[in-house]
Amino acid sequence: MIQCNVLEKRSEKYRHAFREVNHPVDLVAALALEDIQGALEYTFKDQALLCEALTHRSFSQNQPQATSPHNERLEFLGDAVLGLVVSESLAAIFPCCTEGELSKIKAGLISRSTLAKSAGRLRLGQWLRLGRGEEVTKGREKNSLLANALEAIIGAVYLDGGLDAVRVFIQKVLATEFSALQNSPVSSGGWDCKSRLQEWTHKQFGTSPQYRLVQESGPDHQKVFAVTVEVHGNIMGQGEGRTKKEAEQRAAAQAIEQASFDVSGEPKHPTKKST
Repeated sequence: MIQCNVLEKRSEKYRHAFREVNHPVDLVAALALEDIQGALEYTFKDQALLCEALTHRSFSQNQPQATSPHNERLEFLGDAVLGLVVSESLAAIFPCCTEGELSKIKAGLISRSTLAKSAGRLRLGQWLRLGRGEEVTKGREKNSLLANALEAIIGAVYLDGGLDAVRVFIQKVLATEFSALQNSPVSSGGWDCKSRLQEWTHKQFGTSPQYRLVQESGPDHQKVFAVTVEVHGNIMGQGEGRTKKEAEQRAAAQAIEQASFDVSGEPKHPTKKST
């Protein structure tokens, strides 16, 4: 994954700025913290951030004595962090995609409906702190409130644990969606580098590219596979990945770059057949 060093260096400054807001511990204690953090699979060092992330503006308006801030600032931050993490993940998963293609996939992943579904899987609705009006109108079931709360929690995780922690959290929260993308059929537009490479080699040479596993390293639960791809007898790409499929896609992406052909599949500088 891409290491965003500049953003990471600034994160502590931002964390301090957000923590200047008053977070009363008594309000945090009123929440079922163990249950919430168990569902999130993340334990907060600063549990007041979790309280803030779950507090809707309507709760603060109905509780004038409450000093706990509502979650809109964290939602704003979480939206930006989510966009960054999803963007770098998609760039790694789909090395053949154009900017336009990646933007379309990203838009689907960070849409209100997708985030609301993810929040539903986490059962966030039951823990939201809402005012009377939102309770009456079934605010706990509203997609907008659920999606906003999830973004606020993402912002809270970022402030609490930094960029690495929030990367892991987002990968878990959107695991279903990322899995669906990685298992997309070949017909799903331009995402499949192996499909593009095969089409080109068939057109150029009448043969298929050959993928070979050249190395397997790491413990069983965290394997890394290295694969090469040969086109017409020449090694044209190599890639690594957590699965053989991922390694083959990255090898194909490198071969595409090596062959120097555009998105349409037509080579800019056709590879000569070896003699």
